[in-house]
Formats: sequence, C-alpha cells, structure tokens
Amino acid sequence: MPRAHRHFVPGHIWHFTHRCHNRDFLFEEPAARIEWLSWLRKAQKRFRLPVLGYCVTCNHIHLLAQDPGIRNALWRSMQLIQGQTAQSHNRRTKRKNAFWGDRYHATAVESGVHLRRCLAYIDLNMVRAGLVSHPEDWPECSYNEICDTRLRSPFVDRHRLAGLLGCSSVEELAELHRATIKEALQEEVLLRDDRWTEPLAVGGRNFVETFAAALADKLKGRQIREEPHAGINAGFALREARCGYGERAEKMFSLQGKNLVQWEEPRLYFT
Repeated sequence: MPRAHRHFVPGHIWHFTHRCHNRDFLFEEPAARIEWLSWLRKAQKRFRLPVLGYCVTCNHIHLLAQDPGIRNALWRSMQLIQGQTAQSHNRRTKRKNAFWGDRYHATAVESGVHLRRCLAYIDLNMVRAGLVSHPEDWPECSYNEICDTRLRSPFVDRHRLAGLLGCSSVEELAELHRATIKEALQEEVLLRDDRWTEPLAVGGRNFVETFAAALADKLKGRQIREEPHAGINAGFALREARCGYGERAEKMFSLQGKNLVQWEEPRLYFT
C-alpha cells in the first residue's frame, strides 16, 4: 500500500504526485495523457472523487482531490487510475517494464491561500518545464477548466473549489485563478518547490499542528527533523525525517511540537 495511506487523516484536501519509472517520458504522447484522464473520469464516477486540480506532464502526474468522506475512496481511486493506466499502456505498447516509479506521495493541503498556491504550482508545471509559455496552452492541466466557465463536464468540481478558496461563484474563482497565474508569470518565480510535493502536510501553524497530533500514534518512534526557521508571514510543513548515511541519531528528535518546518514567503508566489 502506498506510503500516503499510512499518513491518512480523514476530511482533508490531498495533493498526489507520482513519477514514471526512471523518470521516463511515458506520457510524452497526448494519447497517453488522455488515457490517464479517462481513468480519472472513471474514478470520479465510481468513488465520487472530488477533483480540485490536476496536471499530466510528460513523465509524472499531479492530482489535487478532496476526501469525499467515503471509506478508502481516495486510495481506491489512485489504485484504479494508476494501475489501469500502467496496464493499458503496457498492453498497447507491448512494454514489460514497470510504468510507475516507487510509490506515489500525498501531501495534505489546507484550504484557502495554501490551496490557491498549490493549485497554481500544479497548473504551472509545463511552464516551468519550458514546453509552453502559459498553462492555457497545455490541455492536460486544470487551468482552462477553472478559467473558462463555459466548458462543460469538467474534471474539476468548480463549485467545491470556489467554496474552499472563499469565492462566491465559479466566475469569481476563474478571476482569482487567472490573477494568481498572471502574477506568478510576471514575477518569473517558477522554480520547482518541494513544499508542495514532499511534506506530509502544508498549511498554517494550527492546521499542521492538528494534523501532526492526529498522526502521533501512527508516527510513534519516527524521526522528524526541523528545518531552519525563516522569518515571518510563513507557512508550515510537516516532513518526514531524512537521515543521511552516518548521521547521528542524537541530531534527530521525535514527533513533538518541533516537527514544524517554517518557510519565509516574502512574495505570494515565491513557491
């Protein structure tokens, strides 16, 4: 079972990431990306999966979804999408090697400003990769679905997403997301940022502390490292320990109040 399942706390928004085996470009062809989306649609129908954002790149995927409150719905959705995508691709191409690399990862994301930043980070993937100059030019991401309210049968639950971002309508949501992406492109701060892909949880102090408390029993004995404090106006991330070779155990400490990683955000899109 993927690592994410062991850290599951019900009722949250989750950012899933999963890379292809050896970072191979197995989604390079549009047909392969469309196939992944077709299985996403099946998962939506079968498990009532609320999708908030997504991006299928050439060698990995991002999926932003909310727990629908149905037992194991998130993990069964991922099992269906990832498993069937791999099987379909290998049958079609007569490929025998593994399709996915290792396990997928899931990060719990707080609603509001953190969700907005995470969504922008997801939609800007192919801009960072240098393949397009604007996310509207990459069909297999959620930007157009969010910003063009005329599109029918979107993957994204726009009404749910609007509520989670404090918008009163899908039109307001579209304006907000367009402005978020525009500012990010103007700032030209498009570097990869692991705060959205590696921690167990991302959000404000109270959100992360509550999340950590809910996992205290499951993480008992697990070592957590605190990263350097970096100023005010910060978000927080709960991270797993990275114990390098030869690192002394006394330099690490267990899951307690110090398991918070703080970062500085001098600009809205320094992500």
